[in-house]
Amino acid sequence: MTLDLFLALLAYAGISAWTPGPNNTLLMASGITHGVRKTVPMILGVAIGFPLMIYVISLGLGQVFERQPILHTILKYMGMAYMLWLAWKIATAVPAQSHASKNSQPLGFVHMVAFQWVNPKAWFMAITALSTYTVTSNYHVTSLIVVFTTLAMGFTSSTGWASFGHVLRRFLTDAKWYRVVNVTLAATLVMSLVPMMWST
Repeated sequence: MTLDLFLALLAYAGISAWTPGPNNTLLMASGITHGVRKTVPMILGVAIGFPLMIYVISLGLGQVFERQPILHTILKYMGMAYMLWLAWKIATAVPAQSHASKNSQPLGFVHMVAFQWVNPKAWFMAITALSTYTVTSNYHVTSLIVVFTTLAMGFTSSTGWASFGHVLRRFLTDAKWYRVVNVTLAATLVMSLVPMMWST
């Protein structure tokens, strides 16, 4: 991989990781409700789960879906249903100061690793990165460079979004505004399904 190609990959991975999407919406919502410390398993789940997904796809999972498109369709609709459930959980979350919130727990590490496989933005990013920033003559090595680059960017962006939510919750002492923010986040998550609904 040339330096120019690596720098382009770095820019793509950074921009993709930091822009709003299902992962970042969930991390921010958890930061608001639970704080950064309790959100660490989610942060690790996203940061490690997405590069792991890229690696598995690079080994040939995409070819499986090409041969058995019904598997991709099933995964797609399962993911849509799951994300609608998550949107409902965010919209109905209670303020961080409440007794119910103190007893609740954010999504765990395994949960977020598994979530990558039903996240439409993750699929788009993974396929784009592998098809654009790998070199056919040295595919395995360059795909590993893609994996480790997204791993590094994932840690920074996941921590950043959860921290932003943690900072924001200090200003959400009024339950009314807390609900407005959570419903907005839930709506954002639902809207992220629109491209998924129209994709083949």
